[in-house]
Amino acid sequence: MNRTNEAAIRIKDALKLTLNIQAVKFIEDPSELPEGVLNARENFGHLSLCQAFALVKRKGLTLYTDKSSEWCWAPVVSLGYADCSPGTEAFEVIKPLMGVTDPEKAQRFFEEYPRLPLGRYSGVLLAPADKAEFEADVLLINCDDNFQMRSLISAVKYRSGKMLEVKLDPIDSCIYTLVKAFITKDYTLALPDPGEQERALSGKNEIIMAVPAEKLDDLMAGITAPMFRHNQDPELPEDMEFDFPRPPFYNTVFRLWGMEEGPEWSFRRPAENE
Repeated sequence: MNRTNEAAIRIKDALKLTLNIQAVKFIEDPSELPEGVLNARENFGHLSLCQAFALVKRKGLTLYTDKSSEWCWAPVVSLGYADCSPGTEAFEVIKPLMGVTDPEKAQRFFEEYPRLPLGRYSGVLLAPADKAEFEADVLLINCDDNFQMRSLISAVKYRSGKMLEVKLDPIDSCIYTLVKAFITKDYTLALPDPGEQERALSGKNEIIMAVPAEKLDDLMAGITAPMFRHNQDPELPEDMEFDFPRPPFYNTVFRLWGMEEGPEWSFRRPAENE
């Protein structure tokens, strides 16, 4: 069992994820591929990168996608499969379609689009992270409720001591998770874009976090911390409760502020080895 497998098993169990975490590795030479990997072009014809993600997260497949299988423009540009740099005809064709009405702003926006070096990678290898026979460059975690995402964000904060900084675009979720996380070596978040929902059938409540390999140890430290357990999905009552019990420190600070005290929360922090 490798580091990717161990992390994925613990994350999936802690968050009670219903979808497989996707392990992604950028491939320079197809001869690097493990045996038994499905070739997307040979087995499915043309598909989009988000559809490849769906085959991993829902069906547990391990597959390899490249330029020959890609059926969406965004991965072709962002994965460096073809030249779409400023000044090219392809750049001018796509630029007005980025959802930015001002031509100058659209130019600047598309110039900053996440791109891997042209021709560096032949394709991407994808597998369920708990079974992947390789160390992932990026993990993609699809949360299907806000308790799961809140727990991930809490785990990020545990070591960083910072709020998670997020920039969101309504399109190109595959790029702003996978490629941007790989380039920046930092966490990214995205909502499934219209193409991912229509073609890859993403759920209405899905939110995606990308975790680069460089951040995996920090994330795991937060997820395995005793305080993390309180971030799990609670069994919510049917009605709101007022004058509710609170952690003991509430009474401590309320007393200092001359405010009323109340019943204390019975939550017990588990021991480190529990």
